[in-house]
Amino acid sequence: MIQAAAGPDGIQSMDIKKLKEQALDLLQQLVATPSLSREEAGSAALIEKFISAHGLTPQRKFNNLWLRNDYYASHKPTLLLNSHHDTVKPNNGWTMDPFKAVIKDGKLFGLGCNDAGASLVALLATFIYLHDRKDLKYNIVFSASGEEESSGKNGIRAILEDIGRIDFAVVGEPTGMQLSIAEKGLLVLRCKANGISGHAARDVGHNAILAAFKDIQWFSTYQFPVISEMLGAVKMTVTMIEGGLQHNVIPDSCQFTVDIRTTDCYKSDEILEIIRKNISSEIVSCSLNLRSSSAPADHDFVVCARQMGIETFGSPTLSDRTFIDAPSVKIGPGRSERSHTPDEYVYLAEVGQGIDTYIRLIEKFVSG
Repeated sequence: MIQAAAGPDGIQSMDIKKLKEQALDLLQQLVATPSLSREEAGSAALIEKFISAHGLTPQRKFNNLWLRNDYYASHKPTLLLNSHHDTVKPNNGWTMDPFKAVIKDGKLFGLGCNDAGASLVALLATFIYLHDRKDLKYNIVFSASGEEESSGKNGIRAILEDIGRIDFAVVGEPTGMQLSIAEKGLLVLRCKANGISGHAARDVGHNAILAAFKDIQWFSTYQFPVISEMLGAVKMTVTMIEGGLQHNVIPDSCQFTVDIRTTDCYKSDEILEIIRKNISSEIVSCSLNLRSSSAPADHDFVVCARQMGIETFGSPTLSDRTFIDAPSVKIGPGRSERSHTPDEYVYLAEVGQGIDTYIRLIEKFVSG
């Protein structure tokens, strides 16, 4: 068993120390259990076993688990603590086994340890610490969701109705334990430029690749005039292109994909209207459900965080917040820049410090 980092003044109890040790042990087991997005049955079983070992009974749908605090009451508002246990596929840059938890120089290496295993085990430890308190002004629900990395329909979306009303949500993702009070949304467009086929040796036809190129230039240079105070500008990036059949045939079709990171200044349909007015390509398909999310700067939770010296920021990366129809924040141990990288790691001390910070912040908020 790993020796957990000591907690700060105020939460030095043996219970906290034991929870930290158990959380780090669970994190190692999660790393050693492949849990690629949409293939998380093994990690879901591990989490379920861990929760059951603490005398609690989670509910499960697909590879999502959730449970309520002991004194859940319908008249109280509800706080959701959520993080995900699925991972992306390991890329070719790994120099060690991504599914083997390796501890070296105070770091734990392994796929998913930073994104978002550390946040998940820290939030779960926090829930276990608080679940049997009678004096809470909020209900607390913990959920461990799958399919976050693929925005899958059988992830958190599949259990929100079962969880019921949510008044505020804390989503665990690696932020260095700083507080994201706003987060960009995502539109993915699949566009198609049409042309007229002909022989490449002759001055005939209409080249669909050139038509697509004009639109791609527009996506690369257009600036949306309204800038979000927390999230900055809407960002559009062409990420894939496909066209042509063979070298001597003028292509009559060219398809390309655009990744658009949205802000709170524009609704998705407003962005689409601007795009349609400025490109000639056909929009073949688009996703509209990954909206930007935020919490008011004066919300009690945000105020509690600032009183603790926690900085707030706007995040360019997407999380399960996008599906939660309530004010939400994102905070967790680790760093976002380590996510989806070769030899992903999290410092052991970050996990312990994350538990300390979660407990102080959430206890402060739910206790009033």
